[in-house]
Amino acid sequence: MERITAARRADAQRRRSEGALRSAQDAARAAGRPRDFAGALARPGLSLIAEIKRASPSAGDIAPGAQPGELARAYEAGGAAAISVLTEPDHFRGSLDDLREARSACALPVLRKDFLCDALHVWEARGAGADAVLLIVAALSQTELVSLADLAADLGMAALVEVHSAPEIERAADAGARIIGINTR
Repeated sequence: MERITAARRADAQRRRSEGALRSAQDAARAAGRPRDFAGALARPGLSLIAEIKRASPSAGDIAPGAQPGELARAYEAGGAAAISVLTEPDHFRGSLDDLREARSACALPVLRKDFLCDALHVWEARGAGADAVLLIVAALSQTELVSLADLAADLGMAALVEVHSAPEIERAADAGARIIGINTR
C-alpha cells in the first residue's frame, strides 16, 4: 500500500503542476448533483456495495475485459445498494472512465475506490460523477484524513473510511467518519 500511495502522491503533484486541479474543479462544479451514498446504505435490509475491479496486485487480472456499464446494470438488477469502482490505473487497471461508464449506466450511487491522498483526487472523483470516495486511514495523516473528508462533504459526497485496526477506528471516529469499512487483510 505504501508504494502505491507514494506513486499516487507523486502523480498528483506532477499533474497539479500541469494545471490538473483547475480542470478537476471545473468538472466537479459542472457535474450533476451527487446521489445519496449514505442513504442507499441505510435502507432497510441488506445493503451491498458491489465492486468493479479489473485486476489486483495479489490476484493479477481478474476481469480485464470487464464492461463497467454492463456490470453496473447487473449489480443494480441484483439488488446492490451502491457500486464501488477501482480507478487506480497501475496496479488495479482501473480508470475514471470506468467510474463514468458505471455511473451513467445505472441509478445507484458510485464510490471511487483508489488510494486518494490529495485534494485533486477528490475533485476528480466528483468531476467524474462519484457520489462517494474511499479514504484509507493507513495511507493518510490525520490532517489529510480530515481535510479530504471535509472536501468530500463540501462537494456533496460521502466518505467511506477504511480501517485495519482498533487505533485506526479511533482515528476515523476522531475525523468524524460516518461510514467506516473494515479491511482485515
